[in-house]
Amino acid sequence: MKRFCFDLDGTVYRGKSGIPSAVEFIHRLQAEGNEPFFVTNNSSKTPDQLQQALTAIGIHAKRGHIYSSALSTAKYVAKNYRTAKVQVIGADGIRYALEAEGITVSEEKEVDVLVMGIDRTIDYARIADACLTVQRGAKLIGTNEDIRFPTEDGFLPGNGSFVWMVANVCGVEPLFIGKPSPVMLEMIAEEHGLTRDELVMVGDNYDTDILCGINFGCTTIHVNTGVTSSEIVKGKPTQPTYVVEDLSKVPHL
Repeated sequence: MKRFCFDLDGTVYRGKSGIPSAVEFIHRLQAEGNEPFFVTNNSSKTPDQLQQALTAIGIHAKRGHIYSSALSTAKYVAKNYRTAKVQVIGADGIRYALEAEGITVSEEKEVDVLVMGIDRTIDYARIADACLTVQRGAKLIGTNEDIRFPTEDGFLPGNGSFVWMVANVCGVEPLFIGKPSPVMLEMIAEEHGLTRDELVMVGDNYDTDILCGINFGCTTIHVNTGVTSSEIVKGKPTQPTYVVEDLSKVPHL
């Protein structure tokens, strides 16, 4: 049995509105006893908040099946910078994840690591402080590299836009943990005893979702409901396993 891993923004919902074909597809999987996984680069929400966002569009997801770039980033920092001074830009999701890993967030000017997740309240002064922090020697880590994400009204700046702004000012190369890194799929496989052949990565963003699945080595399905159009995807040198208009068009796997 194939186990499906769904991106959220642009794949399952846009803003607070569910994508009907995705909701119906997920309901069908659950009716068959095939509980899906949800793999998001959104670092602003905690697992509980992501679970509530899914519930609001009629999808009842198991909390242990929700994976975010915030959780992956926190695990990476805990493994590689356990005793470091860490400064954070971001919302509840990344702060919760770091706290859960026992990482103490510092407000000092000179720190070892600056972690950047999406912060919808960020202003020029905070970006300027981040640039100075990195120039003082802090390692720049982004939860994810998404340049933009879809909403009901159009595209908005993603975390990658802000991380690259800081990186370009400072002349450094940031480290990104979320998709297209295969880390979250590796976590799913390890924690649930699954193989690459059993997993399917479904997403709307070729540069994050699809490349994540390709990097991991599993089946990939691109849906034309979000960031990257099917026309653009079909011009890529490395193709997804399937390119479909939406999840009502997925072949039997």
